[in-house]
Amino acid sequence: MDKAFGHSLSPSFNPYANSINFLLASYLLPYVALTGYEGLNPHLQSPISRRLCAGILGVQSAQDAVIRALLYQHASMKVEPYGVTVAEFTSRISELRNELGRTGNKDEGLVAPSSASSVEGHHHLGNLLAENSNAICYKRAPREILRILYGKGTAAVPGGFFPNGANGQIAKSYLHNSDF
Repeated sequence: MDKAFGHSLSPSFNPYANSINFLLASYLLPYVALTGYEGLNPHLQSPISRRLCAGILGVQSAQDAVIRALLYQHASMKVEPYGVTVAEFTSRISELRNELGRTGNKDEGLVAPSSASSVEGHHHLGNLLAENSNAICYKRAPREILRILYGKGTAAVPGGFFPNGANGQIAKSYLHNSDF
């Protein structure tokens, strides 16, 4: 959360302090996984692998939608003690994921970007499903996912959710390679 705001939150963000904090912490991963599965599926050769990936994609989509819907119910609420709205928290997290992924806007907070200025007035448009202009889920390549999960904007240096690096063959191929 500190990285999303560009400074250390005081006190430190505690995901277990209350249900809103827990939902905000839960907002961190499902959408990243969802965009990863969307990016991976076309590259799979086996029909069984594609079916499995599509099934996981469906579950990740549902998890993300439920979390976003629950957070949206409180979009205008200030997260204490920070004095920042729930919608702003999600926007900051999404902006950070876009920055770390390094491939443009593939992530959006709870409020549609065109209506972001009206959050305070409670007249905002919900953004429960982040989608591209064709109403299709955004997709991310494995290197983009690792850039986000490592929290460094590179797939070559472990950190974040995987301080020692992810364990898969693809992830290992990126480690210590300055091109990613």
